[in-house]
Amino acid sequence: MKLICIGRNYTDHIKELENEKPTDPVVFLKPDTAILLKKQPFFIPEFSNDVHHEVEVLVKINRVGKYIDKKFAHKYYGEIGLGIDFTARDLQVKLKAKGLPWEKAKSFDGAAVIGGWLPKTEFKDLNNINFSLKKNDEFVQKGNTSLMLWEIDEIIEYVSKYFTLKIGDVIFTGTPAGVGKVFANDKLNGYLEDKELFSITVK
Repeated sequence: MKLICIGRNYTDHIKELENEKPTDPVVFLKPDTAILLKKQPFFIPEFSNDVHHEVEVLVKINRVGKYIDKKFAHKYYGEIGLGIDFTARDLQVKLKAKGLPWEKAKSFDGAAVIGGWLPKTEFKDLNNINFSLKKNDEFVQKGNTSLMLWEIDEIIEYVSKYFTLKIGDVIFTGTPAGVGKVFANDKLNGYLEDKELFSITVK
């Protein structure tokens, strides 16, 4: 399996990090070793002093596909989830300044939280889903999929031009504003609408 991540998909997050608004989706990958094991804490890596949480809506691919047209994209997933794209922001800034890839800042062990999954049929409109992240019982990120620059089916159409999508692949669809540094002993809880889909502790 592979984790396909979309960057800069929410305007307010683009402004927050003072990035340029992209004309096409920004795509990067995480290996399966980046997945945080169930019921395990997230350990801040020794090479970063500024790891940020980025809560994201996830999509799980359920059939093999390549060059998928947007109008057929809905057939390639049946579940919606929630997760965190942990980012070593200090390292990412250094890499971006040199024009180098982001992988060391985005794809280290434990950098991908994958919470629970819900059938997409539970949602009236996949392009109008509320999601949020609490840090120590306070909301720090709130988003809605209606604010995506590229909606789920458009993302699937785009990435399938470059990568064959396989059963079990997970797409991280981007994060809204409110990203921030995590500290040891922080507790992070993620919600899709009013359902908690993950709860992790930072070490």
